[in-house]
Amino acid sequence: MTGSGPWPGDDVLEAQTVVVGDLADTPAGVTGMPFAVRLPQRGPWGGPTGSAAVLLADLPTELGPHGWKLADRPGGDLARAQALRREDLDALAVAAHGYAGPLVVPVTGPLTLAARLYLARGDRVLADRGALDELAWSLAAGVAEHLADVRRLVPGAEPVVLLHEPLLAQAVAGVLPSFSGYSALRAVPAPVATELLGVVVRGARPGAGQVVVHGGAAWTTLRPIVGSGADGVALALAALDERAWEAVAGAVEDGASLWGELPPLTSSQCAGPDLRAQADALTVPWRRVGLPAAGLGRVTLLPPPPDASATPDHARAALAAAVRAAELVAERAEG
Repeated sequence: MTGSGPWPGDDVLEAQTVVVGDLADTPAGVTGMPFAVRLPQRGPWGGPTGSAAVLLADLPTELGPHGWKLADRPGGDLARAQALRREDLDALAVAAHGYAGPLVVPVTGPLTLAARLYLARGDRVLADRGALDELAWSLAAGVAEHLADVRRLVPGAEPVVLLHEPLLAQAVAGVLPSFSGYSALRAVPAPVATELLGVVVRGARPGAGQVVVHGGAAWTTLRPIVGSGADGVALALAALDERAWEAVAGAVEDGASLWGELPPLTSSQCAGPDLRAQADALTVPWRRVGLPAAGLGRVTLLPPPPDASATPDHARAALAAAVRAAELVAERAEG
């Protein structure tokens, strides 16, 4: 049981303290893995693109009219993002003082970062194969350095990297719009996407016990994720149909671990929160495709990411609900 990184609010120490405290002390039968929080409400410097762009080794970035882009030299935007990174690491060191165990470190993956980051003068980085290769190698080096900092500041931590790739499927399908919006970017061939993911996975490997790639809501990302050498794949459970579950079963049987993002919690005035429905999103299709019940105990659950209107209290409640859903899954694994 862990989280994917995003958290509402702008107080990183408070957020990190809540996450470490709640996930380091989970009920019996549920293994909690604290995660490094990201606070996108602090602005573009702390969002998923800015927090990954700041890790790029020898590739300075800055904010342009349409978002982050490559720059000729480091400037004020990069300095501000670096300051937030230091603040985040300091908060992690304080909140996780004395903690020993797995610690999830979320990072935007190379294909999604290249789809959101622009060239210094031109379209998205994804449109330039040379720049795309350079970005992947730069991100791999930056992630390795970031993990070294995490290990230094939290000596008992066993980092687990969670690479977020919500745009991987669109990049491979060739449906992402160009800068003008009048055409689509050329598709990234699946073998190339696999290779670039592998560059970052291998770069993270020396500093991480596991590397997991979150393919978002698209099960078609399974093949490049598994082919990259990642230890596991994360997917939004609500988006998986029968065909997708067959593919998931194949990946699990081949040794990949599954991280399942739970659907949003529903509730009624009479029955209250429907925790069983959250647990069913994993356990019912898992059994339907013939996977052994005991294997449910090795699945890592993620709460649904907070929406734009969520507060820190909402996020904490969603995390607590996901822990309770994980208890139900653990009971079914034993049964």
